[in-house]
Amino acid sequence: MSSLGRVRWRRLRVRGPSMAPTLRDGDIVLLRLRTEPSPGDVVLVRWPSRPAQLSVKRAVCRAEGGWHVTGDHAAASTDSRQLGPAEVLGVLRWRLVPRPGRIR
Repeated sequence: MSSLGRVRWRRLRVRGPSMAPTLRDGDIVLLRLRTEPSPGDVVLVRWPSRPAQLSVKRAVCRAEGGWHVTGDHAAASTDSRQLGPAEVLGVLRWRLVPRPGRIR
C-alpha cells in the first residue's frame, strides 16, 4: 500500500467498462484509502497474482486471503471469478465527474 502514499483521500480516474453502468470509463471518483469495506461497496483492489494492477470492483464478501469482488458488467470484467480474492486498498465514496454524487 505504500505506493498509494499517506493521504487518506485520493482522486482516481476509472478505466474500462467493468463497472458499467455504476461507473464508466473516464469517470473521476473520490477514493477513501485504508477503509474497511462492507459488502456492496465499490472498492479499489490489488490482485496477489497481478501486484502492479489496480482495479475498481464491487466487494461481495470477505474470503480467505482477501475479498471476493466482481465487476458490475460481468461480461466485461476480470475479477475474483478468475483471479481469486483481492486485497482491498480503499472504498470509492463519490463520483466527481461527470455526474457528481454518492457511489452506491
